[in-house]
Amino acid sequence: MTMPAVRAVLFDLDGTLIDSASDLAGAGNDMRAARGLPLLPLAHFRPMVGSGARGMLGRALQVQPGDAEFEALRDEFLSRYEARMTRETRLFDAMRPVLDALREAARPWGIVTNKATRFSEPLVRSLGLLDEAATLVCGDTTPHSKPHPAPLLEAARRIDIEPAHCVYVGDDLRDVQAGRAAGMRTVAAAWGYLGEGEHIEAWGADHVIETPGELLKLLALA
Repeated sequence: MTMPAVRAVLFDLDGTLIDSASDLAGAGNDMRAARGLPLLPLAHFRPMVGSGARGMLGRALQVQPGDAEFEALRDEFLSRYEARMTRETRLFDAMRPVLDALREAARPWGIVTNKATRFSEPLVRSLGLLDEAATLVCGDTTPHSKPHPAPLLEAARRIDIEPAHCVYVGDDLRDVQAGRAAGMRTVAAAWGYLGEGEHIEAWGADHVIETPGELLKLLALA
């Protein structure tokens, strides 16, 4: 099945559009190093990258929200991440041809992320994507973050395209939940970080794709 009626594409950021695992995991390892602990491999952190500071602290120092030291450690993590967030983060290589094809087809694309503006805007700008994207909606743009539909509805409003004519692409269950609640088509990105909950096939997305290029086939652009 294809989605030729889709007029705009919205992407999650981390794990869907960009590979930020090395910098997020690096901030966790920086905290371990500061405490005299051995560094952990990227593979230890990668599945939880989509959970941000909460996921990285759980992997780095085995602390969780509600623990007495969590808030102070979260602030330290965010400061360390901000200092290095553009060091190794890159657009997924296979995503560049997708963005180029969308531009050539005059189909706008945007970013909807739970990452705060403090991090998202300078990061997206550093990758040369800020001017290219039709919109950037961050975790603090609306009163609610995903899985609430508010950020996606705000993105659709900004690009002036009805939600029913948008597709949301993401690598987390919350992305699919938000997209469905917003009345959009949903595509689950199997190349992303995915977390450790239900298998991607159980998320209820309209489509699951293994590579970015498959999105162009769904959009009847390839």
